[in-house]
Amino acid sequence: MTVLGTHQGIIFDLDGTLVDSRLDFSVLCQRLGWPAGTPILEHLATLTDPLEVAVAAQVIEQFELEGAANASWMPGAAALLQQLQQQKIPTAILTRNIKSATELCIKNLQINVDLVLTREDCAPKPDPAGLFHIAKKWQLDCRQLLFVGDYLFDLQTATRAGMPSCLYRTADNAHFAELADFIIDDFSELQQHYS
Repeated sequence: MTVLGTHQGIIFDLDGTLVDSRLDFSVLCQRLGWPAGTPILEHLATLTDPLEVAVAAQVIEQFELEGAANASWMPGAAALLQQLQQQKIPTAILTRNIKSATELCIKNLQINVDLVLTREDCAPKPDPAGLFHIAKKWQLDCRQLLFVGDYLFDLQTATRAGMPSCLYRTADNAHFAELADFIIDDFSELQQHYS
């Protein structure tokens, strides 16, 4: 088991981790006419009617763009990224979002990371393909990296890649804590390990 602060690269989820996009997926399910709690991308992949797929994809895209336009930094996230940059520790974002929404969020908040992968670049989480891609690009073993996220899919993705995971814990996701290798409640906790 690695020790927090010894990882040679850090990968972050975007929504709910680095930024608060105020995305309420129960609202998205309502807009789509799907039951609350439906896994969005997974359900979309099961649809067979091309028109239904196109309409749903458009609703999802609009929802993600709204979130990106309204996104704000999570407390301490910008300072952490700046410090990692100063320490020459590579950083990346792996998100299930579309590229256009991700780029809008990154541009608006001037998020500075070395690599960004969206669901248009690789299979979406919890598939570990994105983490494998980043590790290969950095020429590092997955065990030398850390994946920080706020949701079940983030932790599952890290586990499937053989990569240590860190849960950014909130009141809403604390029940995932047992699945994480590390837990932080504030980015200053991670920052102090890389000072």
